[in-house]
Amino acid sequence: MTIYNFSAGPATMPDPVIAQIKADMPSYKNSGMSVMEISHRSALFDDIINTAEQDMRDLLKIPDNYKVLFFQGGGTLQFTTAPMNLATKYHKIGLLDSGHWADRAGDEAKRVGVKVDVLNSTKDIKYTKLPIIKNLTQDTYDYVHVCLNNTIEGTAYSTLPDTGATTLVGDMSSNFMGQQYNIEDFGAIMAGAQKNLGIAGLTLVIVRDDLIGKVQNLPSMLDYDLFAKKNSMFNTPPVFAIYAAGLVLKWLKEQGGVAEMERRNRAKSDLLYNFLDESKLFTAPVEKADRSLVNIPFVTGNPDLDAKLIAEATEAGLLNIKGHRSVGGMRASLYNAMPYEGAQALVDFLDKFEKNNRGTN
Repeated sequence: MTIYNFSAGPATMPDPVIAQIKADMPSYKNSGMSVMEISHRSALFDDIINTAEQDMRDLLKIPDNYKVLFFQGGGTLQFTTAPMNLATKYHKIGLLDSGHWADRAGDEAKRVGVKVDVLNSTKDIKYTKLPIIKNLTQDTYDYVHVCLNNTIEGTAYSTLPDTGATTLVGDMSSNFMGQQYNIEDFGAIMAGAQKNLGIAGLTLVIVRDDLIGKVQNLPSMLDYDLFAKKNSMFNTPPVFAIYAAGLVLKWLKEQGGVAEMERRNRAKSDLLYNFLDESKLFTAPVEKADRSLVNIPFVTGNPDLDAKLIAEATEAGLLNIKGHRSVGGMRASLYNAMPYEGAQALVDFLDKFEKNNRGTN
């Protein structure tokens, strides 16, 4: 039985990457040491981290005036780190409240003394539509924080909010490398690796160099400028996670880059959305214009039937489609490494389930 993992993260990895990790495990590049044993101060690891950065720059067309930083602590730590480094003039940021993770970002910024203004929110309609910016007062905020893809709610910005001259900071964790954006439209981007770029334990920050180095005496592990000067190696970095990300970046290049990933993700999501839109049992609650390419929530409207579906899907090898506890129902995550065949297998299963459960909702 073929297994397909629809987890929202940690998520499925490309098969060739898993195979390469397996091959490298006993002795990395004939060093006699596992990749988990090599020193982060060695020439072997210098090559790993520098190549990973260059491949990322190539794939995303990152300009030279942007730093690429490798952090630990997940995207959540960046909800603290970003305001500490970037909210330096007004000590105030704007926030578009598009869901759970945007709300969390605001909470963490407040914890470090930064004022947060919610510019717009769609909480009252259960985040089934994206908030937009209305009448942004210029030269008021250090930056505007936006979650580009809402993993839980299944929404995503294809067109960026218009922040004018105000710096845009994007949380891109769940569609990083899976949907095209222009890096120069952002002052900074943060992204956890465990969706599209590898394993848990690594977070990427891409930040414009004129925005950093303005705050003295930051905690060392939260200082963008220090990490830039130390090539992300102020302390021992997440060696294995960076190595795994480097392999995924090579795989992405071989597949045709981010444009090709977006094309594939659109094909997979269209397949599932088209089925859901025609279904008489299932509903996809998100407004069509705001739908995510990679996180697709859906429900039957009957919690007992949802539970039955999840159990039967698991038995069929379609794993981790249970929705987030805050919204219930089901969710299929169709990240870069999920093949089209996986989306097709899910649609075939849902179609059969609907036919077998007519009249039970």
